[in-house]
Amino acid sequence: MYYKKKKQEGSAMTIRVVCAIVFILFSWCWLFFFQSDLLAMAQHVLSGGLTHYNRWVGTIVITIVLYLLQHLIHKFTRINKSFYALTFFPSMLLLGMLTNIMPTPDGSINHDFSGWLAILVLIAWGGVAFLANKLQELDDESNPSVFSHTMWLNMVIMVFQMMITAGIGNTNAVFHYRMQAERCLLEDDVDGALDAGLESLECDSNLVMLRMLALAHRDALGEKFFEYKVVGDSKTILPTDGRATLLLYPKERIYQFIGAFPAHPMEPMHYLKLVQHHLAQKDSLPHKVVNDYLLTGYLIDKEIDTFAREVGKYYPLNDSLPKHYREALVLYTHLRAHPVAVYHHPVMDEDYDNFRELRAKYPKKMEQKGKMQEEYFGTYWYYYWYE
Repeated sequence: MYYKKKKQEGSAMTIRVVCAIVFILFSWCWLFFFQSDLLAMAQHVLSGGLTHYNRWVGTIVITIVLYLLQHLIHKFTRINKSFYALTFFPSMLLLGMLTNIMPTPDGSINHDFSGWLAILVLIAWGGVAFLANKLQELDDESNPSVFSHTMWLNMVIMVFQMMITAGIGNTNAVFHYRMQAERCLLEDDVDGALDAGLESLECDSNLVMLRMLALAHRDALGEKFFEYKVVGDSKTILPTDGRATLLLYPKERIYQFIGAFPAHPMEPMHYLKLVQHHLAQKDSLPHKVVNDYLLTGYLIDKEIDTFAREVGKYYPLNDSLPKHYREALVLYTHLRAHPVAVYHHPVMDEDYDNFRELRAKYPKKMEQKGKMQEEYFGTYWYYYWYE
């Protein structure tokens, strides 16, 4: 009898250790690698910018607290053997709720998973835990091997609970790209901001605004902006009227970079024109950042006629033009019978002819767009015709 009891205790300890390792690894990866930017934003918003989240400290403290909670739950429920993993459910639920943070249009945050729903879920879990406590008496497996039936049942329960955590937490890829970009800009890591979501075509207007700011810091708006996915219009390229919002990066730093603070809410293009006019009245040198923002805004709105009238005021119309400005002028020259600005570039003219020939080969719109995206995504021509 003593020998059998010892083997059962050894089996229970093996299960506890393995489940603890799985939980700690999951919690660490979830908090440190995937949700750290979100938690940093939440702390910034909730504290009014007075405190800052440290991903190392936050991950360690939260993981320890959640593991201690599981330990208390185990002491209270006395669930062992096949259903021991159920004691991690409240900790998993709390982990999901902690990262169930959603932005609101006014720049604050809220939670989709309500406290009342959490209470109902915990009541249901309590019923399952009570049943599991009774059923565990039927489990007489005493094999301490990690490949036992009992162990694998616990692992299935752990995986199911991890899926619940992921389902509750914010896993929106674009939102995470946005938070990464804001954090990197806050740390003056412009390259890191540009890398956020670089390989993805998922995007929103807030992420476009952040990429635009990062490229402006690199003096590369006219050269690289349309190499990224672009959504929205010029009304969301700056947070001047609240249509585009920032959660972590202070918008005052954008206005300092551009050169003036808006006196009241206004559309970004109007704000940029006022800044430009203000600089002209002071006989200041032309502000390249403002000029590039305006020119790129015209291109985003596909106002190529306005762009063609304005671009010559800031750039000589020669091969020194940034790539997207050259592409836009080539397009404009081909589309207008009487262009106000004529621009020719032998290589780019030939490329645009090839672009038109490829479009003509695929009369079906969806097939045409797919082929053009494959060959020409990253050019202004693709954006103009297909976005």
